[in-house]
Amino acid sequence: MTTFALVPGAGSDTWYLGPLATELTRRGHRAVPAELPCDDDTATLETYADAVVAAVGSDPGDLVVVAHSFGGFSAPLVCDRLAVRELVLVTAMVPAPGESASDWWEATGQGAARAAQDARDGRDPDDVVALFYHDVDEPVADEALRHERAQSATPFDQPWPRDAWPDVRTRYLLCREDKLFPAAFVRTMLARRLRGVVPEVVPGGHHPMLSHPVELAAALLR
Repeated sequence: MTTFALVPGAGSDTWYLGPLATELTRRGHRAVPAELPCDDDTATLETYADAVVAAVGSDPGDLVVVAHSFGGFSAPLVCDRLAVRELVLVTAMVPAPGESASDWWEATGQGAARAAQDARDGRDPDDVVALFYHDVDEPVADEALRHERAQSATPFDQPWPRDAWPDVRTRYLLCREDKLFPAAFVRTMLARRLRGVVPEVVPGGHHPMLSHPVELAAALLR
C-alpha cells in the first residue's frame, strides 16, 4: 500500500481532491488530502510542508507526494522532512532557488502563454469558470467556487528556500486541456527547470481531479 499525500493549490480547501482520493482508496491505497492554512498570513511554505507531514504522520511508509498547481512550491519541502519515494507534479508550478511564486509568472513567461491561449479560445480573461472549470459539469464548477478560500500573500512573496530540486524521482503530469498552464508553456518550463523530466500527458483542464479522477489515479499508479 502506498500513501499518497495530496497537496492542494492556492486558495482552496481539500474538497476538490476528494474524487481523486476516492479513486486511489478504491485501488487499495491510502490517500491523504492535506489541508493547508492558506488564509493564515503567518504561514510560510515551511508551514505548508509541516501541514502535509502532520496529515500523513511521521511514519507513512511508502510515500508519494502529489502536488497540484501552487503545491509545486511547498511539496518539495516535504522531501526534507520525510522519506519520499516519488514526487508527482500535476499541472504544477516549478520554482527556481530563491524565486518567489509572485515572481514565477513573469519569470516563466506564463502570462504571455495564457494570453495567447485566451486569444486562441476567444475567452474573456476574467472568466474564472472558463479558465479553471471548463471541462467539468456546471454543478461541480459551482461547488468548486463555493470551496474557494482567501489565499495569503505570505507564501507567494517568500523566496523558495531550497538550493536545488530535491534528489527524489520526479514526474510531471501535463493536462492536455489546461488553459492556465498550456502544454507548450509547460514543456518549455520543464526543459529549463527540470531537465530530464519528460511530461506525461493526461486528459483534463487545470483540475483533472474533478474532470478525470479515474484517469488521473491510473496515471499516478503507472
